[in-house]
Amino acid sequence: MIAFLIKRLMHAVLVMFVISLLAFAIQDNLGDPVAQMVGQSVPESERQALRERLGLTDPFLVQYARFAKNAVQGDFGNSYFYGEPALEVIGRHLPATLELVFAATLIIVLFSVPIGVYSAIKPRSLISRFFMSASIIGISIPVFLTAIVLIQIFSIGITVSIFPDATGWGSWLNGLLSTSGNMPSFGRGYDLVHVFGSWDTNLATLSGLQHLVLPAVSLASIMLPLFVRLIRAEMMEVMQSEYVKYARAKGISMRRVYFVHALKNTMLPVITVGGVQIGTMVAYTILTETVFQWPGMGLMFLDAINRADIPLIVSYLMIVGVIFVVTNTVVDLIYGLVNPTVKLTGKPA
Repeated sequence: MIAFLIKRLMHAVLVMFVISLLAFAIQDNLGDPVAQMVGQSVPESERQALRERLGLTDPFLVQYARFAKNAVQGDFGNSYFYGEPALEVIGRHLPATLELVFAATLIIVLFSVPIGVYSAIKPRSLISRFFMSASIIGISIPVFLTAIVLIQIFSIGITVSIFPDATGWGSWLNGLLSTSGNMPSFGRGYDLVHVFGSWDTNLATLSGLQHLVLPAVSLASIMLPLFVRLIRAEMMEVMQSEYVKYARAKGISMRRVYFVHALKNTMLPVITVGGVQIGTMVAYTILTETVFQWPGMGLMFLDAINRADIPLIVSYLMIVGVIFVVTNTVVDLIYGLVNPTVKLTGKPA
């Protein structure tokens, strides 16, 4: 176990090195940060003096060596726009993103497992076919379009008038399909509860949860169909295995066969894929947070690109790299607990 963790720590250092190197390599293509920091009336001589003070005129290797030296000491530089340490800026936006990813993950787990298991147990039922058709549509629709549709239906509202009122049923059906649109769709709201440091949570109040619903559902929509289809496919394969057939022959109840013998082995590949996909959701938050103006790291990163805020961009990419490494490490540890025959170090038993 110790050897495994040391190996993953070395991987994290390598990932952070490569990400920081790539971010510095493309910084010249992101624009001039000085142009974003000063007004148009500032003469070129003063702009050049500011570039020299910030070290932007130094050679690439000199700039990177200076950054790496400070990064080892925990200093990732100051944001050009905020004028504060980049890690402090990220620390203010990180809680919003983590809560959004947590809520989306909870939605995925709560819905994908029962839907996937049911679709595997009764693959020919109308409900299973509906779920499979809906999953194909869900995978095909981009997350930002889902977000816009959710805002239109549940925040703005829709009025349906496709049924005639001649029999009296038309108005009732139109009203049934119409929505009033009262769900919040902008920001995190103001009724937040302070936890510690810069962490203000949406999870402690009804208003905060209402602001969280639409962004979380939108973010979960891109992964939920994938997990439903994955669980269904793995469950159907496990149901054809010999030990499941043997459990049936012994007269064990079908409920125990499904949820003890089959589901446990179904979840092994799901955990592996799920860890990677949940880490990927951090990247998908850029689109979701932009549509809902959710003040998380995704929206901050997009603003940093528009402002050519190099220290903030590099710090964000490195933090996301660390999140991926930590997520994959935790997934491997969970996989080892679920299946004790797996050796984390890769050495034979």
